[in-house]
Amino acid sequence: IVLPHFVREEGIQAIKSICSEINVAVMNTKTTAYGNVILTNDFGALVDPRIRKADLNKIADTLGVETVPGEIAGLPYVGSLAIATNKGVLAHPLLKEEEQELLADVLKAPVDVGTINCGIPYVATGLIGSSHTVVAGSLTTGPELFIIGQALDVVKEDE
Repeated sequence: IVLPHFVREEGIQAIKSICSEINVAVMNTKTTAYGNVILTNDFGALVDPRIRKADLNKIADTLGVETVPGEIAGLPYVGSLAIATNKGVLAHPLLKEEEQELLADVLKAPVDVGTINCGIPYVATGLIGSSHTVVAGSLTTGPELFIIGQALDVVKEDE
């Protein structure tokens, strides 16, 4: 888990008490919302390209995955602009072809585009998921749910 510089020791201990095997890094940067600037799964991580190389290496060591800088739709807030599981990635609809290729290469998962909550392109602001299920915001439309299910491979057609 990557945490901002202002986290208290009690917070770190609370996390470690849940699972002592979790790697925890406290970053000494101005960035505070690391969930907005890191997009990760068990295979890799895409990180805001403005993150310094030393901090990129610290994130890679903490998460234990290949970590590369990149953008989604020409924007650095990769953690807000997409959601990634081990089975798929759903990203901002303005994702560029070269960004899609990088995402697929780094995260080792197929990449699709879509929206959440009736057209919001910042999909991570209204969607949380794993390789088994997703929970979407209440304003998410049927067509959006279909695309989400297909992109993240959580819809089983035979069930």
